Amino acid sequence: MLQNSKLKFLFTLMSVVVVMAMLAACSGAQQAAPVAEEKPAQAEAPTEAPKEEPTEAPTAAPEAAPTEAPAQTEAPAMATDSTIDLPAVDPLSITGDIISAGSSTVFPLAERMAERFQSEGYSGQITIDSIGSGAGFSRFCEAGETDISNASRAIKASEIENCAKLNPARTPIEFRVGTDAIAVSVSQANDFVTDVTLAELAQIFSTAEKWSDVRAEWPAEPIQRFIPGTDSGTFDYFVEAVMDPAYVQSDADKGKGEEAILSAANLQLSEDDNVLVQGIEGSPYAIGFFGYAYYNENADKLGALSIEGVAPTAESAENGSYALARPLFIYSDAGIMQSKPQVAAFINFFLTTVNDEILDVGYFPASDSALGEAKTKWLEAMGQ
Repeated sequence: MLQNSKLKFLFTLMSVVVVMAMLAACSGAQQAAPVAEEKPAQAEAPTEAPKEEPTEAPTAAPEAAPTEAPAQTEAPAMATDSTIDLPAVDPLSITGDIISAGSSTVFPLAERMAERFQSEGYSGQITIDSIGSGAGFSRFCEAGETDISNASRAIKASEIENCAKLNPARTPIEFRVGTDAIAVSVSQANDFVTDVTLAELAQIFSTAEKWSDVRAEWPAEPIQRFIPGTDSGTFDYFVEAVMDPAYVQSDADKGKGEEAILSAANLQLSEDDNVLVQGIEGSPYAIGFFGYAYYNENADKLGALSIEGVAPTAESAENGSYALARPLFIYSDAGIMQSKPQVAAFINFFLTTVNDEILDVGYFPASDSALGEAKTKWLEAMGQ
């Protein structure tokens, strides 16, 4: 019994020792764990702080501004870039007729674009009447008869007001399609005039009766004048660019430039530029003016004068050094374009392909920004 009691005691004592050892081991592990976790954290904190905060912050700040600023300045430029792509047009799928009228100067370009539109599959009818810019705006804004108005000058405020009076009202949208230079032309038989100043040009088309009245060395022969009719945008532009600077010095003189040219002797007016070409060709003492395309078609019969020493060329028209360069337009209305898809499609086609044809017709391309602006206006008119 005593021996058994001793054995039990020893067994119990050993169990207690084992349990205490296990408790001690667990306690040591729990104390070691936080030490192992805390030391790396304390070691990393001072290491990362100096590397990330002082190094990266000053570097990122200056780089962000110059990188984003150009993107903001380039975005608006894209809105007037000629590389803007309009939705593709398949002329073969377009139906419905189109009616346009206006400038005799824009007429050859509009006709060429219509011919190409039809050659690529458009089966409808395109009517293009050459009646002058003013008469074209009258049909578009007063009679409401046309879908597109061709013009060699910008629309006037009074014409916009007339458009607004229609029912439904029209709001003209201006699409720049090219650049023209007015050619002041003489016969190939004229061997004495090659260059004139703007002041001399105003005199030639108003008070001078003989060529010698302008320059003494020129012949003492009557000046024969052939000019576009008063409904022509070419006439309007010539009055504004040549006659008004010579005759209009204040608001009280308004209209005197036009009055001076219409009062000139030996004057023949015609809306038909071919009539003007024939008249000028017929006499060495004749002179006239019209769009460069008509001179270009008849360069074997006519001569084009330099103005202030600058000849009419693509370069001088584009850079503005030629005094009688001017923009060419077509006009329409968002309501017309949306209700008549064929009109929107033709204007789209016109703007997209005009530069393929314009030099061959005898005019010069509009600047990239002007053509891009026209394309942007098309997208806005169509709600795109």
